[in-house]
Amino acid sequence: MCGRFTLKNVERLLDRLRARGVDVDGISDLVPHYNVAPSQEILTVVQQAARREATFLQWGLIPSWSKEPKGFINARVETIDEKPSFKESFEKRRCLIFVDGFYEWERNGKISQPYYFQLKQHEPFAFAGIWDRWQYDSRSITSCAIVTTAANELLAKIHTRMPAILRPESYDLWLSDQSRAADLKDLLIPFPAGDMMSHAVGYEVNDAKVDHEHLLCEVEPNVGVNLRLF
Repeated sequence: MCGRFTLKNVERLLDRLRARGVDVDGISDLVPHYNVAPSQEILTVVQQAARREATFLQWGLIPSWSKEPKGFINARVETIDEKPSFKESFEKRRCLIFVDGFYEWERNGKISQPYYFQLKQHEPFAFAGIWDRWQYDSRSITSCAIVTTAANELLAKIHTRMPAILRPESYDLWLSDQSRAADLKDLLIPFPAGDMMSHAVGYEVNDAKVDHEHLLCEVEPNVGVNLRLF
């Protein structure tokens, strides 16, 4: 699964989005974050007809038919085209969720050691996402979920799942409304472990109210293996 992530290199990301023809006018107030948590507004890119725009969506997909605004932060690739909560969004409403790293926890009894994962190049990248719009009376919430897949060799040391990371050459296929489900699912595979790196971080990341760059400082892990040796 994926329950926390970072987006710290915002200027670099904005430059790349502009270079790819993405309309970023609606996200002029984008600031760095080091502990993005579910229910917060997160940066996404969606396709609307011929227009591709960056926008903020609430993290935690609420199906349009739901009777109450309870969301799902993750959607498993294995059942994304079967479960009613995700099927229509997978077919019609896909998005890119931009980050530059994410956290995962190694669980050992009552102790959960957090780790931070990123690309070796320290570059921003995109999770595969889906979105939906929920409305009730005068209330409307547009929300999204991160697609997850099986863990690669690096993640598997502490968890069985990981976010589905898309390479830039796959963005067009993921966002296009002409894409076939089979082709889309072919994209949702474990990202190569050799292109990623990880280190243990402190327990303050457990508190969603803490949002500071010191959360990324490397610490000695208290449980399990030391992923710095991978």
